[in-house]
Amino acid sequence: MVLLALLCTAALAVAARGAIPPPEEAARMARFVLHNCDWGALATLSAQEGLRGRPFANIFSISDGAPGPGGGSGVPYLYLTDMEISVQDLEINSNASLTVSLAQTPYCKKHRYDPQNPLCAHIIFCGSIVKVNDSEAALAKKALFTRHPEMESWPKDHNWFFAKFNITNIWVLDYFGGLKIVTPEEYYNVKP
Repeated sequence: MVLLALLCTAALAVAARGAIPPPEEAARMARFVLHNCDWGALATLSAQEGLRGRPFANIFSISDGAPGPGGGSGVPYLYLTDMEISVQDLEINSNASLTVSLAQTPYCKKHRYDPQNPLCAHIIFCGSIVKVNDSEAALAKKALFTRHPEMESWPKDHNWFFAKFNITNIWVLDYFGGLKIVTPEEYYNVKP
């Protein structure tokens, strides 16, 4: 119990210094976690023989903007090819969920938080994957290629395209007491 109290106190002290948003600001936390993550676990409903209709999770590089201060756009962008198995699932059913976690950053290791500890915040987005239109492609390209420069050299014959996660639901787990629900409107209207 003493350890739990110390962990809570440490998390609140870090939040008060501005390193991460405080637990009562779930929309800001969601934006903060997404912006600080370079990849996420994308779950689709499989269209593959033998797995049809079952959940299938895969890792994808993501970006909502260039790293560093500024907070990004909040839109998770992806660079995809139809050759990828999860993208084949999305061609049948574009609905998906995307989970991002501070476990991939130094924050949780520094504080010795297990990835499953609520203080090692993670966000679950539900929605759909859509190709970006021509007017948004330049923004998606800049967001992704600044974080993932290797992408520029990926084989052109794979027909890569830019896509975004169209968010419809958001759940935040960043403290004890269960998930918090954030609406897309709250998410996009908050200043990270």
